[in-house]
Amino acid sequence: MNFERIIEFVREHRDEDPLKLLLQQKKYPDVDMTMVAQQIEGQRQASAKWPTLAGCEGFLYPPRLNREQSSSEDAAVHKAEVFQNLFGNGRRLNIADLTGGMGIDSIAFAKTLDSDVDYVECDAGLCQRMEHNTNALGLSNVTVHCGDGIEWLRDSGQRYDIIYVDPARRDTHGKKVAAFEDCTPNILEHRELLAERCDFLVVKASPMMDIDKGIEQLVNVGDVYVVAVKNECKELVFVCGHSDDEPRIHCHHMHHDVVDDLVFTRQEETQAKVAYAADVKKYLYEPNAALMKAGPFKLLSQREGVEKLARNTHLYTSDSLLQNFPGRTFGVIVETCLNSKEVKRLIPDGKAHVVTRNYPVAAADLQRQLRLKEGGDLFVIATTIGTKKTGFICCLQKNY
Repeated sequence: MNFERIIEFVREHRDEDPLKLLLQQKKYPDVDMTMVAQQIEGQRQASAKWPTLAGCEGFLYPPRLNREQSSSEDAAVHKAEVFQNLFGNGRRLNIADLTGGMGIDSIAFAKTLDSDVDYVECDAGLCQRMEHNTNALGLSNVTVHCGDGIEWLRDSGQRYDIIYVDPARRDTHGKKVAAFEDCTPNILEHRELLAERCDFLVVKASPMMDIDKGIEQLVNVGDVYVVAVKNECKELVFVCGHSDDEPRIHCHHMHHDVVDDLVFTRQEETQAKVAYAADVKKYLYEPNAALMKAGPFKLLSQREGVEKLARNTHLYTSDSLLQNFPGRTFGVIVETCLNSKEVKRLIPDGKAHVVTRNYPVAAADLQRQLRLKEGGDLFVIATTIGTKKTGFICCLQKNY
C-alpha cells in the first residue's frame, strides 16, 4: 500500500467529510478511500485523546474499533511511569507488548523510558502501520513482530523485565466482555508461561472488572492502578511479581493537568474509623470516578476529616471547605422535598443538573419527575442521610 500517497491525499482533503469521500472511490482509483476516511477521523480524534500524535502529520491511524480500544495518551504515559517506578532510574528496560493494537502503549514505553520494546500483533495491517509510525515518530527502539503474542513469546525464548498484556475485550459477536476468561488471549490459561518469562507481568483490564476478583485470579499482584480521566474510569492495571504483601490499590485520577492520587490496602480500609453525619452541613463532597470504583470510602472520611452521609451513601459533608478533596465539591443552599411543586418554587427557571446517590430513582427519571431541564448553575442532589431519603439544592464549588 502506498502510505505516502494516502498521507498526501489526506493533507489536501482533511477538512472534507470522510463519509462523502468514501463515495468517491471511483474518482480516485489510486487511493484507498476507506483508509483516507480512517485518517481524517483519527486526526480529528487525536487532539483530545493523543495530543502528541496530532502534531505528527505522517502518523497513520487504524480503523475505528482499534482507536476506540486504544489507551489515551495520558493513560499510556501513566503506565510508562509505573514501569519506571518498578526499577528506578539508570537501567535500560526490556519490554514486550504482546497485544500491540494501535501501538499507543508501546509508543509511550519507547518514548518515555530508556527501553527496548517488542511490539507483537497478529493483525498484519496494524503491524504495517506500526512500522511506518515508529519511523514517522523517530523511534528506533521498537521492533515490530507479526503473530499471536502468546505463541510468539513461547517460540522466541525471550525473557523480559516487563511483559504487558491488554487482552481484547470483545467476544466473537463483538459484544463487550470484562472477565479475563472471556477476553483474548485468556491470560489465565497462560499464567505460568507469562510468569516464567518476565520479572513483572502488567495486565490492563476493563474498568468493569471486579478488582478483588482480578487480584485473586492473577495471583502475586503487588499493585492495582484504577485509572480515571476527566472523571471517567478508563482502565484497571494489575502489576504482578515480587510481592508478598497485601496489594496496594492506587486511585489515579487525571483532570485538567492535575492528578489526584490515593493509595490504600483493603486492610487499611477495613480498619479505618468512619464518622457518620447526623445532618448535611455547608458542603457536600462527591468522590471522583477512580475512588468510586476502588471503594476506600471509610478511609476518605478518616483521611479527609469529613463525615459520611450513610454506610451506603458515598457522599461526605463538612462545615469547613476542603480545598483539595479528590472529587466534586458542592455548596449546600437548601434541603428540599423532592416534588415538582417545591423544586419549581426553588428553581423558577426549571434548569438544573440532577445527581442521585443511594437513592431509589435514577437521575434521568428523577429529572423527568421534577420537570427539570438539564442545564443551569444549580444541582439537585438526591440521596440518603442515615435512613432518610432527601434532596439538596446545591451550587458547584469545585469540579473534579
